[in-house]
Amino acid sequence: MRANEIKRGNVVEHDGRVWQVRDIDKSVPTARGGNTTYRFTLYAIPGGQKLDLSLRGDDDLREVELSRRAASFSYRDGDAFVFMDAEDYSQYLLSPELVGEQAGYITDGLEGCFVQLIEGDPVGVQLPPNVTLAVVETAPELKGGTATKRPKPARLETGIEIMVPEYVGNGDRVLVNTGTGEYGGRA
Repeated sequence: MRANEIKRGNVVEHDGRVWQVRDIDKSVPTARGGNTTYRFTLYAIPGGQKLDLSLRGDDDLREVELSRRAASFSYRDGDAFVFMDAEDYSQYLLSPELVGEQAGYITDGLEGCFVQLIEGDPVGVQLPPNVTLAVVETAPELKGGTATKRPKPARLETGIEIMVPEYVGNGDRVLVNTGTGEYGGRA
């Protein structure tokens, strides 16, 4: 596949590793005879390391077939995460390295996930855009301080910390954006 045919979301092979294209920046030189350059922002599958790669439009990259299977989180097997396929109920075992920082958003029975597979082997997981988590520890609301809307840290049931509005208290269930890790409202 030529560089000028690659779209966001494609999965390609480069230097013996598999990468997903997250962003593309096209640079067209103004001088005659200049080649169009494509700057790709790639993320490793698995692992998520970032790579910035510049190619000319006629450079080749091999596209890799990445399939996604709808799944829900079942349980932890030691350190590994076990997801169950929503259609055929097969189980996918993902190591903590494959799940990475997303582990802080995974709770029992979490649905709306997609296990990413290359040649039948799980290489990553895509979580739903928002998850609902319970606040287990945060400072109490300061009376009379509502006009300032100062955020405060809150520890959630999975162990991650996010900033929440002052009125959120222990036991409240909150929406958390899995892409940014930011508070998204009460659930």
